[in-house]
This record gives sequence, C-alpha cells and structure tokens, in this order.
Amino acid sequence: MAPVPDATALKSLETLIQTAGTLLKQLQDVLGEIRNNPDAPSAPATSSASTTPLDALALARDSATLIRAHATKVSLLIINEPFTPSAVSSVVRELVKGPIPGLAASVQACDPNVYTWAFRRELTSRCQRVLSGLAELLAKVPKDGKVLAKEKEGFGAGGKGSIASTGLLWSACDSLITLANGGVSGFFVQKMNEWKDTLNDIMEEVKEWGDEEADEDDEDEDDAGDDDEDDLADAVASAHISTQNMLDDLMSSHQSIPASDPDGIRPRLESSLRRLRLVILLYTAITKRRMKKLPTITPSETSSATTTQRLNELAPLLQKLPDSFGDLACAFYGLRPKEIDDAMDQCFLDSFAVSELLSVSWDGSRDEFTEWTEKFQKEIKRA
Repeated sequence: MAPVPDATALKSLETLIQTAGTLLKQLQDVLGEIRNNPDAPSAPATSSASTTPLDALALARDSATLIRAHATKVSLLIINEPFTPSAVSSVVRELVKGPIPGLAASVQACDPNVYTWAFRRELTSRCQRVLSGLAELLAKVPKDGKVLAKEKEGFGAGGKGSIASTGLLWSACDSLITLANGGVSGFFVQKMNEWKDTLNDIMEEVKEWGDEEADEDDEDEDDAGDDDEDDLADAVASAHISTQNMLDDLMSSHQSIPASDPDGIRPRLESSLRRLRLVILLYTAITKRRMKKLPTITPSETSSATTTQRLNELAPLLQKLPDSFGDLACAFYGLRPKEIDDAMDQCFLDSFAVSELLSVSWDGSRDEFTEWTEKFQKEIKRA
C-alpha cells in the first residue's frame, strides 16, 4: 500500500495549483485582448542582460518545448504510485517561474510592425491553446494524495482523462513550435495553400452547379476560356488541391439556371469561372515566387519594415478573396444578376490589387514574376 503523503505537502501543492490556475487564466485573458486587437502596439520586451529586443519566435518555441516536457512529467506523476506532492510541486513551480510567463512574453514581443498582424494573431491563438491545455491538465492533479483512479486517466472520463488532456496539450505545443520554426514565411505559405484550397472548392462547386442545367437539357458543356490561362499555367508550379465541403449547405438549396436564361446568368458564370481559375493560378504563383522567397523578418533588420508593411496590406486582401468568391457563388445560386455583377467586380478589383502589391520582388526590383503578374492582369481583364 502506498504511503499517505504529508498533509502539509498536499496543502502546499493545492495552493500552488490554484496560483498557477489563476496565472494561466489571467494570461489567457491578456492574450485574448491581443488576439482581438493584434495590430495594437506591442509592449517593449528586452532581455535582462541587454536592451536587445527579445526574439519572439525563439521565446515561443523554447517556452512551448519546456511546457511540453514539464506537462509530460506532471502527467506521469499523477498516475503512477507513489503519489508525491513535492515532486509535482517542483514541476509546477518550474512552469510558473519560466515557460508560462515566457509564452505570454513571446506574444508581447511579437511586434505586428515586424512580424505582421496576421502572424501575431496566429501566434497568440496558438499560445492561448497551450495555456488552456495546461490549465486543463493541472486541474486534474489529485487533491486527496492518491494517484488518479483508472477511470480518470487514459481516455476515460468521457474522453477527457489525463492522458487525453496531455495528448491535446502536446498537439498544441507542437503546433506552436511548428509556427515558430516556420516563421512568417512558413505561416504565409500555409495560409496561401489554405486560401487556394478554398478557392478551388468554390470553383468546383460552382462549376458543378452550372453543369446541372446543361446536363438536364442535353446541352454541351461550354468550356470557353479553358485555354485563356494556359500560358500562365506554364509559369507556375502545379499544386495538389485538397477537397473541402464548405458549400454543401448552399448547394442543397440552390436554383438551376433556366433553359431560356433570360437574365444571362450562364455568360456571367463562364466569365466568373475563368477569373476564378486565374486567381487560383495567382495564389499558386504567389506561394512559389513570393512567400517561399520571403526574406527573414527579425526586429534587428531595418529592411524588414517595408516587407512587413506590404504583407500587412496584402493579408486582408488575400484572405478576403475566398470570401468574395463565396459571396459570388451565393449570388449565382440565388440567380441574382445585380448581385452577381457587383460580386464579380469586387473579385476583379481585389485580385488585381493583390497582383499589383506583389508585382515587384521584396527588394523592389523587377523579376520574372513581375512579367507574370502583368500577363495575369491582361488575362483577368479579358475574362
């Protein structure tokens, strides 16, 4: 039979867990405010040894790595005999002393004028998930001096056992470490692929919707415009497009294009699909020619300021285009010509603006992609 832990040690552990829980809650609230306002000025963060700015990414990575390791220790200590409050207390003190505040400091040090507001928001979100996961695990530390009962470890307790909570925390830490290792460039490459996949899903859904009426009337598919972007396609790397089902609900409630097409929906559809194909090619090209060649962004690099400014202007447009084409799809499904025209114009303007902002390289010089964007602009005007 395992020895009963000292009552004083148990009380000390309980107090420490409460203190850690309060700290985690406070920091999550602080990060929540930053996440909702990521472009707010960041608090100055320097190392204790000098006035050199903290490396936000290194601090986030190191803090997440330590939290993962300490959480693993806690997870093992609360399920293996004998339960030792002093050992758990030692690990929790290390967490409170270093990596927990370090994680919050990394967000404070992540200046949106250096790392971009979009990256800061993502960093904040992933740090929040780590803190939330750690709070959930610490809340499972037993107060009765005994290791967790079998039903409270593993994947028991309704799928929320201690081992399951540890796994979720590991995943959150790994996600944050991946973000920090990839930096701003890796983040934007990932986002570009996600946005491109969404655009591709919209195109497939809208094309399928447009084909339905033609199939019913035994009409030939009109593939006009398929060759419009052939030359552009040769200028970019092919990319694997994953399938999502974001428009299933819309597709189940749409109206088909009437055979007579009195409002000229089908010509609008063909033009929109041509433009959408071009925009998908644009996203592929941007990923290869710009985001994967993004210069390293650090607080000490004065040249980073111009790059960050461009990215801060670009990010809202790049994120907005999939939403704009989603609005266009809704207008088509509702057979609303005026809304279709308005949405088409918005998509055209936004995609043109994106190509303009990225037409020159990060150092401001013309390159191969500059010529590509000029050709893209001509093609999308004709579409």
